[in-house]
Amino acid sequence: MAQQGHSRPYRPSPPAAPDRIRWTDGFGTRFIVFVDTEEEFDWNAPLRRDGYGVSAIRALPVAHRRFADRGVPLTMLVDYPIATDPLAIACVGAVLEDRRCTIGAHLHPWVNPPFDEVVTARNSYAGNLVERLEAAKIDRLTTAIETAFGVRPRAYRAGRYGIGPQTLRLLAERGYLVDTSMRSRYSYAADGGPDFGKIGNGAFRAGTDGAMVELPLTTVHTGLLRRGGESLYRALRHVPRGRGVFSRLGLLSRVALTPEDMPVADALEAIAVVLGEGLQLLSFSFHSPSLVPGHTPYVRDAADLRRFHHWWDTILADLQRRGVMATSLDEVIAAAGLPAAPLRR
Repeated sequence: MAQQGHSRPYRPSPPAAPDRIRWTDGFGTRFIVFVDTEEEFDWNAPLRRDGYGVSAIRALPVAHRRFADRGVPLTMLVDYPIATDPLAIACVGAVLEDRRCTIGAHLHPWVNPPFDEVVTARNSYAGNLVERLEAAKIDRLTTAIETAFGVRPRAYRAGRYGIGPQTLRLLAERGYLVDTSMRSRYSYAADGGPDFGKIGNGAFRAGTDGAMVELPLTTVHTGLLRRGGESLYRALRHVPRGRGVFSRLGLLSRVALTPEDMPVADALEAIAVVLGEGLQLLSFSFHSPSLVPGHTPYVRDAADLRRFHHWWDTILADLQRRGVMATSLDEVIAAAGLPAAPLRR
């Protein structure tokens, strides 16, 4: 069986100034919402190839309506169990009918054939696999999505943000234009994954000859010491309870733009900070199983689900007040100067 292809953590370099995306005139300041559209499984148990379900996907069309009523399209990053289940295909297809929502690919290697690797934490980051196996998994996922939905995906996110040194080239060779696997300022190196400590929030050209556009998930340092940034935040991991103490004292927090484990007050502050820094595209994200209680650590019961929806109601109202408009993946691709989307079948 194939094992991982490289042993050291993948640490992508920050973009050079010419590689930063310069949005077309009139793009302004916008936000995009990504949905990791995936199976539900036990987050507290070791990963396995079976034992998952797709029942939570039934909640996606209703959730989509809440966003659509506010003019917010969703970019659904679909993984293999979703793209090959009739119920899930129907639910995602119903969302695609509004024509602004878009589909992309989301690779969970432990449930995405071919199954030539041992299921381990390290191999759950697809970019750690030998190149031929990572490529084969991308191919199987791409074909499954095109078969299910009649459109070839142009955006990709590796499960667990697990890209590697060959991933962007493999994607570009298959016609992908956008990657959104880099989680700004996060590191998964301790578990064998990549380290995005040098990656900021701005979109940039990446991969061979800049063939891909990277849209990092927005992460913001807030607090009185936020200018200390990632270096200070990382240093605090060596201080017992250091990050928690600094956060409670309002000194330094790291806030990702997601309702999952991020209090709404912190997210509002993060939005204010990042807009003040001049970021033009804010990237939000959540997992589709969070739409039903009991499937993720973030939404365990009905009260958590109410907080989840309240988070979005509050955030979307704040963005509207600030004049930050929602955008679709197709609009982002056009504003970055990439080819227009082909018509769906």
